[in-house]
Amino acid sequence: MYRFIAGVFLLSAMLGAPPALGCPIPSTSQRPAMQNISHPSDFQVIEFRRYQVKSGGRSSFIAYFESFFPEAFQQLGALALGQFSERANQDGFTWLRGFKSMDERAIVNSAFYYGPVWKEHRTRLNDLIVDSDNVLLLRPLRRDSGVSVLPAVDPVRETSGAQGVVVAQIFALKANDVELFARQAASAFDAYQAAGMRQAGLLVTLDAKNNFPQLPVRTDGLYLVWLGIARDDRQLEIDFYPLADRAARQLAGDGLLRSAPELVILDPTRRSRLRWLAE
Repeated sequence: MYRFIAGVFLLSAMLGAPPALGCPIPSTSQRPAMQNISHPSDFQVIEFRRYQVKSGGRSSFIAYFESFFPEAFQQLGALALGQFSERANQDGFTWLRGFKSMDERAIVNSAFYYGPVWKEHRTRLNDLIVDSDNVLLLRPLRRDSGVSVLPAVDPVRETSGAQGVVVAQIFALKANDVELFARQAASAFDAYQAAGMRQAGLLVTLDAKNNFPQLPVRTDGLYLVWLGIARDDRQLEIDFYPLADRAARQLAGDGLLRSAPELVILDPTRRSRLRWLAE
């Protein structure tokens, strides 16, 4: 408890301190954007957050979210890794938030949800949310399989906003042997990439007590989530869907799943970090 409280006060002090005059910040021409962001392995706690918003209110919710929140979380040490419209659910909004550890999750969420940014905008946002409790608390399956951390959308060079399509294939595991299932699924995941999909994360349920209970997380079992990025709908239709259908049938027949795999198609919002970028 002492560490938690001390962390909050330390974070507040850090945010309130002006930058040192003797520490110039390199220009972006000196340091490319990818060198200025945290490495994917830094975010070992991932929230896969799926919201249901009021009918017809999704575009407004996205506009508010993207205007006020991504930089607020980044300043606190977390990151909005990507935000999306769910294609099959016209009122569905999904976003991924990364933390460096469970302790950091508690500190950052306390600083944000008891801080001035959320206090100013929470009524407007909460009025648009029907349900926000569909949240998977995840970790990278392996140290190097965390969610890809891409640079922020460049408002000058990316005038059309984030491009591409993100997919999440969600497996509800019956057994506790995650590694066994991952080995059985590895050939399918390799096939996705061979077909041109970019793997953006391989995640599994994080077995940890929810240390910020004001934000509920799902406790209905073990999940493995494969994240990928497609260039466009044509690549999805021709290259990915046939492979995903075949993999779902094969993996469901191995007896390790509680239910059929769920495939969620996610369209990046204008400022989503997770998106298709040219090599």
